[in-house]
Amino acid sequence: MVLPGGHSVRPALHRLRGVNIGKNVWISQYVYIDELHPDAVTIGNNCSLGLRVSIFTHLYWGPKRSDGYMGPVVIEDDVFIGPHSVILANVHIGRGAVIKAGSVVTRNVPAGVFWGQSGGGPLAWATVPLTAEHSYEEFVKGLRPIRRDRVDTKKES
Repeated sequence: MVLPGGHSVRPALHRLRGVNIGKNVWISQYVYIDELHPDAVTIGNNCSLGLRVSIFTHLYWGPKRSDGYMGPVVIEDDVFIGPHSVILANVHIGRGAVIKAGSVVTRNVPAGVFWGQSGGGPLAWATVPLTAEHSYEEFVKGLRPIRRDRVDTKKES
């Protein structure tokens, strides 16, 4: 995670773990690539993974399989993933895409697009907590969208 060699040592070590990594890949410090299913991650040529990027192919609770495997992550050639981004299972990022810093990528990203959310704020009410007592599917079914115009944004005078 912290050894020098973002173009050499860190990619080589991840290859030894089973991650499919192309040529000329930069892996910054503190990058997490799934420890249970490294072979389910593919990173193409000329890609850059920024500081503290996390790539997951599993969750520990909810899935049907006992090992938590959820699906592969494919990152095509010439992709830039900004610092502190999270890439979740079953995501395919197209060639030349740029992922904005701090993004949580939960679905496929088309080739050649700049991807990220324009602003922060509440997205939904979570009526079922995302904990070991509930499955991921229960959590998703329990989400209730928030209309931005109904969120209390009163400022003190």
